[in-house]
Amino acid sequence: MAGSDFQRVKRLGRYLGRDRRRLTLTLVLLIPVAVAGAIQPLLVGQAIAVLRRVGGAANESVIPLFQGLDSTVAIRLIILMLLGSVLVRLALQGVQSFNIQAVGQRLTARIRKDLFAHAMSLSLRFHDRMPVGKLLTRLTSDVDALAEVFGSGAVGVLGDLVSLLVIAVSMLLIEWRLGLLLLVTQLPVTFVIVWLQRRYRKANYRVREELSQLNADFQENLQGLEVVQMFRREAVNGDRFQRTGLAYRSAVNGTIFFDSSISAFLEWVSLGAVALVLALGGWMVTSGAMGLGTLTTFILYSQRLFDPLRQMAERFTQIQGGLTAVERIGELLEEPLEIVDHGAASGSTFDSRGGSTVDPKVGPTLLQNASSSQARGEVIFEDVDFAYRKDEPILRDLSFRIAPGEHVALVGPTGSGKTTVIRLLCRLYEPQRGRILLDGQDIRSLPLQELRRQLGVVLQDTFLFSGTVADNLRLDRPLDDQKLQEVCRDLGLDPLLGRLPEGLDTALRERGGNLSSGERQLLAVARVAIRNPTVLVMDEATAFMDPSTEATLQRDLDRLLNRRTAVVIAHRLATVEAADRILVLRRGSLIEQGTHLQLRASGGLYAELADLQERGLARL
Repeated sequence: MAGSDFQRVKRLGRYLGRDRRRLTLTLVLLIPVAVAGAIQPLLVGQAIAVLRRVGGAANESVIPLFQGLDSTVAIRLIILMLLGSVLVRLALQGVQSFNIQAVGQRLTARIRKDLFAHAMSLSLRFHDRMPVGKLLTRLTSDVDALAEVFGSGAVGVLGDLVSLLVIAVSMLLIEWRLGLLLLVTQLPVTFVIVWLQRRYRKANYRVREELSQLNADFQENLQGLEVVQMFRREAVNGDRFQRTGLAYRSAVNGTIFFDSSISAFLEWVSLGAVALVLALGGWMVTSGAMGLGTLTTFILYSQRLFDPLRQMAERFTQIQGGLTAVERIGELLEEPLEIVDHGAASGSTFDSRGGSTVDPKVGPTLLQNASSSQARGEVIFEDVDFAYRKDEPILRDLSFRIAPGEHVALVGPTGSGKTTVIRLLCRLYEPQRGRILLDGQDIRSLPLQELRRQLGVVLQDTFLFSGTVADNLRLDRPLDDQKLQEVCRDLGLDPLLGRLPEGLDTALRERGGNLSSGERQLLAVARVAIRNPTVLVMDEATAFMDPSTEATLQRDLDRLLNRRTAVVIAHRLATVEAADRILVLRRGSLIEQGTHLQLRASGGLYAELADLQERGLARL
């Protein structure tokens, strides 16, 4: 095992700490299981030796336990001992198997939990380059393969080694010459198996990569099914998916080749070992140097000697696959956290700068509390540079200040960096240079929970979780049903909830598929209002609403925006005109700022975009 593999296995081994008792019991049982298995060939040989002695053979070796007994009694005793050894071995193997599987399942659950938590903590930059299907493969099949390494694989190999050691000692004690001959044959066998296993490891890594790509392609086509069907891409995408499937099949065939090579090689060597024992043992029996019972014992031992090797080869195949999974899981767990949380937020109802974070149990409605609370939320960008890729800068030396309670609209052509500004403010990405301040404090020094509690974000593409409407409104807020009903009434959600079959308890499908785009966006605005944020960030929050719904919501949005800082990405002139100040971006730089009238009078980029939109030729 390479050093990196050892370090990863050692790191993941901490997950087994809680199952120390089960593992200890499993390891202790390895010895009696191996002894019970090794005693069976000896008992069969002793039965033949006792029968041969009855027939007058003088060179048969009988152990002292059976020497003073009548042949009938001795045979019955041997049969009882043989039956007892079989039953004991089966019972102990059952206990072992149960414990191993239990430990494997516990291990799987713990690692998958940590993997999920780590994946959720990684920045969007990582998820931008990691397809969802590949990530799912690591969370599912790779974790299952890893469980076999710590469960049946590793413990099974230890059991095979103990069995091999017990059989080797038994053979040397019974007839050291034949025993030594058989053990010498194991050396080249071991070297060949190790060589083949290394090749299998490389082939198995390719299998995992191809499986990840297969899952990624499948997940992408399912997510884009509407586009696939509308543009009749079924055949083209089917051909692409078939090529991915063929690559996966080719990779699997590689592992099958090495796996079958190991099995075939062991079968041929085991047959050769039996033939060698028959040849030399037969000559020793005919020459009177050894009894037929001893030869029978060695023939059975020669077969059983290769059983642990055969099982070890199979388990090493599992282990190699598991080590591939260890490598892939280790890569994910070792992925550095770009967005580092600097501590848990305080449970107080007021933050360290005096901004209110209203307890949901206080006050008649959250919107009334919002209008009466002291306005906070100064936002400053200082010389911010950012790029998703090094060769494609998005923001260049961006600096601006938004005063507490000020409403600012971000305007600019597609690709000017408007959405990136929001992502940086929410600390979904880190800028390469410069800093962002919230109420005079660098957002990197704020606990993430505290930062995102002060920011209320309504995106144009609303995401809803499967569950009830109430669950999607609450999210992390402990609101009781009565309080939630009051908030929904204040936000004007009664008409929407009245259309749903069970109101707040209506179950939503994945991504809120049983709601319209406008209804999903209405719920997105409502769940932000519930949190009473200090700074409200909106990416055209009413884009998908019909005029009637938008008019109903606009009154509550005005109350929500009252005395609260707002950053709005706007595409419609009516939204922009209402802002206190407009920031015009182009290619990541701030080129203009001012009110609607000031910018129209200046005749710059904003004036051009506004003129085009008035003529219905462009969006802001």
